[in-house]
Amino acid sequence: MTNSTKLLLIKTLHTAVWMFFVAVILYLLYCGLVNQLSGLTAVAAGLMVIEGGVLWVFERHCPLTLLARRYSASLQDNFDIFLPNWLARYNQAIFTSIYVISLLLGYRLLQRA
Repeated sequence: MTNSTKLLLIKTLHTAVWMFFVAVILYLLYCGLVNQLSGLTAVAAGLMVIEGGVLWVFERHCPLTLLARRYSASLQDNFDIFLPNWLARYNQAIFTSIYVISLLLGYRLLQRA
């Protein structure tokens, strides 16, 4: 398998994982906005804690990014994922902000209960 094929497979997997976690974050935001917490909300929050732990262990880098680096010398922020370069660059800031807002909304709901 060539390096470009390996990079393509990593980019595809990385994009799928990214889409999954964006869906989880947006679900948490939805739960907070519609004032509805459930067991699934707790599972989603737990998945985000695990994701945060992985990023913390790998010093704010996705392990797939580190793997992709082996097959590319590109300096672009989106060398390892199928996202526009600006979104790849600010991805963590954007979605961490949305996640924090979701947590605040969830905390507000817990305080009412």
